[in-house]
Parts: sequence; structure tokens; C-alpha cells
Amino acid sequence: MNAMTRRVVIGTATVSMAVALTACGKAGGGEEGGGDSKTIGLLLPENKTTRYETFDRPIIEGKIKELCSGCEVKYNNAAQDTETQKKQFEALLTEGVKVIILDSVDYKATKSWVKKAKDQGVKVVAYDRLAEGPLDAYVSYDNEKIGRLQGEGLVKALGEDAAKANVVMINGSPTDPNAPLFKKGAHSVLDKQVGKVVYEQDIPDWSPDEANKKMAAAIDSLGKDGFDGVYSANDGMAGGIITALDKRGVKVPVGGQDAELAGLQRILSDKQSFTIYKQIKPEAETTAEIAVRLLQGKDIKDLTPTKVDSISGEFKGTPAKLYDAQIVTKADIAGTILKDKVYKASEICTAEFKKACASAGIK
Repeated sequence: MNAMTRRVVIGTATVSMAVALTACGKAGGGEEGGGDSKTIGLLLPENKTTRYETFDRPIIEGKIKELCSGCEVKYNNAAQDTETQKKQFEALLTEGVKVIILDSVDYKATKSWVKKAKDQGVKVVAYDRLAEGPLDAYVSYDNEKIGRLQGEGLVKALGEDAAKANVVMINGSPTDPNAPLFKKGAHSVLDKQVGKVVYEQDIPDWSPDEANKKMAAAIDSLGKDGFDGVYSANDGMAGGIITALDKRGVKVPVGGQDAELAGLQRILSDKQSFTIYKQIKPEAETTAEIAVRLLQGKDIKDLTPTKVDSISGEFKGTPAKLYDAQIVTKADIAGTILKDKVYKASEICTAEFKKACASAGIK
């Protein structure tokens, strides 16, 4: 596994909530929040995907600081453990937090938590992943559409032989409600436009190591020539998949998602065919603004133009905002990732990738 895909600067997730509080400016200078508390809880699910600590957390905290100078953010990462996240959530309720931004480890586990929060007058915003329960808002992407984009990206990478190609599918974590939507969207394209899906596995916790093992098992089962391309639900797992392919001397198109730094570098060096770029900043900033408004007792209708139902269908009409995404290949990196300042050219084009960057016109 490429160590770069695992490079995440994090603090140890604890269940005691003994984490640093991010103070949002000087006390007394901000707007009055609802109730006595001017604290917003932020719970993120895992740290194997680099985006959460690199982008989501600092963007959300920064926007809350901008909008509410007197607010505090209580943050924790569950490190992919549902019981840890439950205790973190309950600790926020005990401490009197009035709004919680929740990116759930396991959406099915959250129903009782969110109900308890509602009973206590605490607002809950589901971020990136839909959670079960009576939510106040949900901000994410059209995740089935992202799956379709992944399928289309792989079909394009397979080229004129796509219609008879055999494809391996390595899907995301079954506890993440987005994963089955990615899978459904991808299948809606691949089932019609490729020859056959010959091997398919869901990967717990989005683990690159598990993806590596499943890809190795697929090669053992199908043979080196038994498949023509690989669908990977995200870039982290694509790294593990490509390591397994390289070890066996197999070169086929592999897709991904999240526009991770290591994924972009693999695209530039022709190891990965594409990624899906989701503009995290607008998603994160909208979530922060919704949380601040809920804290202040203000209306959020203009920020949540869509309504969604819970995965189970039990909870109807949650106010929502769903953003779009796009396929990014080598030719698109300059006009998307660099243009939007997700990464600088100097961050992507390290010594190992300088030649690849130069050939792609990135400097």
C-alpha cells in the first residue's frame, strides 16, 4: 500500500471527548446562539480516507469561525468505530451542545441517537452520509449520479473494447449509506455497456488493505487475463488495488473517487485512469452555515432546496442540499484541481512525479 494514501494528520480519537476545542474568535463578539450553548459538535467517521482531516474538518471549522465569532466547535473522529461514535455523540448531548454535525460510521445505528437529540431539542445535520433518524438537514452529493459517473469513466477508459470487457467491482463499506448508491449508479452503466461484471466485493471500512487482498483474490480466481478493468469505489482502495495489480504484472484501467493527492499522482503516472472530483468546499461550507443558523434559530430553507427521505423510508422530507461532481482524468487536473486550489502543483509534482507532471503540462 502506497504510504502516501494513508498520510493523514489526525489526533487520536477518544470516547471521552478529551479533544482540543476550536474557539471561533473572541468571546462576546459573535451573534447570540439559541439557548445557553454556542457550541457546535462535529463528528467525522474515519481517517483512512484522507479528505476528512485534510479538507472537511478545517473547512467546516473555518466557516463556523467566520460566521459566528463566539462559537466553539467540539470535534472528534470515530476512526471507523460505531460504538466510539455513539459515545462521542452522547458526550456532546451531556455537555449541552445544541447542534451536531454528524458524518456517521454506520447510518443504521444512528436512529436512536438522533431521536434522543431531538427529544432534548438538539439539532442534527447529516453531513456527506445520510443518517437514520429525525434529522434537521442533510448535505451531500447526488451519490447515485456519482456512481454513474464512475461507470462512465471506466467505460471510456476501456475504449472500443468496453462492450465485451470483463470488469471487477470493488465497492465501498456496507455501513456507509453512500456506498450502495455508488454501486447502484455504477451498475446502471456497467450492466448495459460492458460485457460482464465477473467479480464483485464490498470492502468493510473502505480499507485499502482489504481492497488489496480482494484484488489479489480476484486475480487468483480469474487469472491475469480474466478481466479488463476494475471499478474502485474510492481512491484509497484504488491504491491497494493497483498495488495488487502491479505485483502480478497486470495493467488494466482502474477508476476511483475523491481526487486524493495520491490518486491524482497515480493518474499522472498512468497507473489510475480517473477519479471523481467532488468540490468539498461548498459542501462543507454549506453545512457549517446550516449549523450556525440552526444554533441561532434562523431559517435554512434557502440553503436546503431539496427534500430526501431516510434510507429506511421511515423519516420523510429531510431538508437537503445535494451537490454535483465530475470525472477527472489526466487532462482535467489543471482545469479542476489546480484551478480550484485543492492542491498546488508543487504538492502534486513532487520529485517522483515531476516528469509525469511535465508531460501533462502541469508545472
